[in-house]
Amino acid sequence: MHGLDPIDSGSSSSDSFSGPWYKELTRYHWYVLIVAALGWLFDTMDQQLFVLARVPALTELMTVDGVKPDITMVSEKSGLVTAIFLIGWASGGLAFGALGDRIGRAKTMVLTILAYSLFTGLSALSVGFWDFAFYRFLTGLGVGGEFAVGVSLVAEVMPDRARPFALGLLQALSAIGNISAAFISMGLGKLEQEGIFTSWVVAGVAVKAWRLMFIVGILPALLAVVIRRSLKEPERWQKVAAEGETKKRAGSYAELFSHPTWRKHAIFGMLLAFAGVVGLWGVGFFTFDLFGIVLKESFEKQGLAPEEVSGNVTFWKGMASLMINIGAFFGIYAFAYITHFTGRKPAFAVAFTAALVSTVSVFWFLESFSQMFWMVPIMGFCQLALFGGYAIYFPELFPTHLRSTGTSFCYNVGRFVAAVGPYGLGMLASKVYGSYATIDPSLPLRYAGVTMCSVFLLGLVVLPFLPETKGKPLPE
Repeated sequence: MHGLDPIDSGSSSSDSFSGPWYKELTRYHWYVLIVAALGWLFDTMDQQLFVLARVPALTELMTVDGVKPDITMVSEKSGLVTAIFLIGWASGGLAFGALGDRIGRAKTMVLTILAYSLFTGLSALSVGFWDFAFYRFLTGLGVGGEFAVGVSLVAEVMPDRARPFALGLLQALSAIGNISAAFISMGLGKLEQEGIFTSWVVAGVAVKAWRLMFIVGILPALLAVVIRRSLKEPERWQKVAAEGETKKRAGSYAELFSHPTWRKHAIFGMLLAFAGVVGLWGVGFFTFDLFGIVLKESFEKQGLAPEEVSGNVTFWKGMASLMINIGAFFGIYAFAYITHFTGRKPAFAVAFTAALVSTVSVFWFLESFSQMFWMVPIMGFCQLALFGGYAIYFPELFPTHLRSTGTSFCYNVGRFVAAVGPYGLGMLASKVYGSYATIDPSLPLRYAGVTMCSVFLLGLVVLPFLPETKGKPLPE
């Protein structure tokens, strides 16, 4: 395969290897890591494009006869469409996770990349709230499936000692996808601010920055062609596929829950992921909306034209995304190094505590440009460090014939419940704290965000019920 020979890297020979972890990797190891990282990187780019585009998209799609919806209604619908996206994410994760154990990691990865890319592109054609929400659900199907097959592929190919570092690097590189989305948002925001799109109309629909952001999201589909042509299935999976009886049980949720150990790992792993997912998608990623509210009020007071206000807000929300993901990159990779010395569970305990403190601080105190450049990166460091832990820990909880299935269950089923997170925040902002908008338009979202941060405590509660896997080989 172009000089890259697959090897069985699941042996423990690396235990006696000294030196940096990356010195253990062959060219094929690096090839697998790069391909899997690109798949997840583009996945997160499409996720972040949605996060940055949802408010301007909903504002336009909900405008009737030139009358724009108020900010509390946009917050409520923003939470709802994000919840629908997470439900699609969870559904796709369950389906593609099981498929990854049955037909192979590489084949399934191709399908997930095509799904999230093409349906992201379709979102640009939305004409109302419900078709926009439907496209986000379909996009979520592909987004949900990619993570489990990607981390299972890397976990099964890497030498044991290098595995946590390689998985940490894979997850850290996902921040580059988010940063790419931030640059796309900033660039298109500047063009919109200068009136470049003012006269653009396609099929009777005015072209706006948010529509072009979704069109850019189609590009990852090209990676599927590369994967389909050159990536091989891990030898661990091939051995399972060759064993008739084990192959029949591969990707079976009945098998996952009939075994007491795997069942326990699945349930408590799901709760561990639920805490981080709600913290990020139900709180952290609404930082951009909070910052947008603060900025919009500031720019309007300066007497800027509507397109200038919109372009400026889009640009600076992109900058906020850039800040959170710079922090995320270092936080995710820091988790890989911390857990190497402390173990998985102590590293999670530190990360959940740090995520709680940093997120509450952002939602309570963020109100100026200067704060964005230090408070938001710290929050990104702390919140996204948890996701580095998920990439390392979940594949270590399940055997080969259930690894993609179990990882998907933990990472994605929690999203069914976690879908109430963004919707709950939207409802808190509009119904419970909505009256505070007369004092300050940002207060409803601030109070809702601080309230929702209590979810990080759940992660600390479930940790004692899970095993420590540091230094142990993958279950067979």
